Amino acid sequence: MSEQDPCIASVATGSSGSSAASVAPGSFASSAASASSVAGRRRRCAVVGLGARARMFTEALAGPYAGRIELVGFCDVNARRMAVHNGWIAADHPGRGPVPAYAAEDFEVMLRRERVDLVVVCSVDRTHDDYIVRALEAGCDVVTEKPMTTDADKARRILDARRRTGGDVRVAFNYRYNPVHSAVREVIAGGEIGEVGSVHFEWLLDLRHGADYFRRWHRDKANSGGLMVHKATHHFDLVNWWLGTEPETVFAQGGLFFYGEEAGRRRGLARPYARAHGAAAAEGDPFAVRLADSEVLRALYLEAEAEDGYHRDQNVFGAGVTIEDDMAVLVRYASGVSLSYHLTAYSPWEGYRVAFNGSEGRLELLVEESTWVRPAERVDGASPPVMHGSAVGDDVGRTELLVRRFWEQPREVKVGGGEGAAEGGHGGGDVRMLADLFGPRSGGDALGRAADAVDGARSLVTGLAANESFETGLPVRVRDLLDV
Repeated sequence: MSEQDPCIASVATGSSGSSAASVAPGSFASSAASASSVAGRRRRCAVVGLGARARMFTEALAGPYAGRIELVGFCDVNARRMAVHNGWIAADHPGRGPVPAYAAEDFEVMLRRERVDLVVVCSVDRTHDDYIVRALEAGCDVVTEKPMTTDADKARRILDARRRTGGDVRVAFNYRYNPVHSAVREVIAGGEIGEVGSVHFEWLLDLRHGADYFRRWHRDKANSGGLMVHKATHHFDLVNWWLGTEPETVFAQGGLFFYGEEAGRRRGLARPYARAHGAAAAEGDPFAVRLADSEVLRALYLEAEAEDGYHRDQNVFGAGVTIEDDMAVLVRYASGVSLSYHLTAYSPWEGYRVAFNGSEGRLELLVEESTWVRPAERVDGASPPVMHGSAVGDDVGRTELLVRRFWEQPREVKVGGGEGAAEGGHGGGDVRMLADLFGPRSGGDALGRAADAVDGARSLVTGLAANESFETGLPVRVRDLLDV
């Protein structure tokens, strides 16, 4: 993710009632997995955490899935952000009333008053477990943004609450729904390269996307778990899903090589400003984001600062960065497969390479989301709020999936969809995931793309073990952290 970006302070907001039919939370057979209506009644849904990432959910719930799900509540620590989302909904759906807005401390009040069935969690990562557990205990099902949470204790809280309440938790792993990733799973499951012995996985974040983690709340590992948790949870989940296995042992090395105060001084990249807005020293800095240039960033963050003081445009070479930007991980899986994984957050291009070595050949995936980054590129009003690859222009890359069987010429697997702006975010994964979360489940889920709390924990634990290995210099047994 593209990632959610709500603030991290607390502020009171107003609330109002709803005129929808009264049905108690959790009193129906339908789950978050299908989000289906029961006896003609729409499910009642609330969204907590109204940052940039939440817009994907609020637009879907107020638009194409409004006939199945009624959006009845917003909850955030910042009233301005909730008002912005309500403004977007009003502009897109004239005549629709505002979604009732509640302060973070009134979360349970919202659940009761609005008779919520389903909660979508898009708040700061470190708060996910709190909202998930409270929602489950109130009888609601949950859809949560990745990562499901940020440490092992919080993951145990979620798993225990799910078992205790019987509620459903879905983790929004949109990469499972990218058509090319589905094709990878089909090739492996079909046995075209035989038994998989090892995986090589390199993920590159370009100077647009990678730098953005070091401007936001993600730069503090206490908020995000670092990129091993916040970002790589996607990638570790893909490996678990592709191979149908789970991690056993992790050894990792990582550090802050490019960003941060010390590295910026050493390379002559540091500039004397804490945040870019209003700072003369930030002018001409290609690493600075200019909130006022983007309609979305200005509305959600710059104009919301007065309520909580959160700065979305911090200096990537400033003080306070506690996450890594260059990480190498070795993983041994229960199936015997080994993974070598590398994440770099300061690449000239964005994308990833994955190779699977099998007993009968090799499968190779190359995805170029951007081929280069323009210097001193400014964010204009039409640009997305999070710098993630590219949708148009001469920096667009390509996708290639090759099967290389022993004794045969390479064969390219052609995948329909997944490329271009028309497919939507994450190679078309976002729109397909939303349909699976909120639409009718008519065709089943043959690829097993729906991810639950156990999947969320298994994707998380590799990154947690990697973080521990960074600190100790030793391999980590996954079950010593979290037995899933």
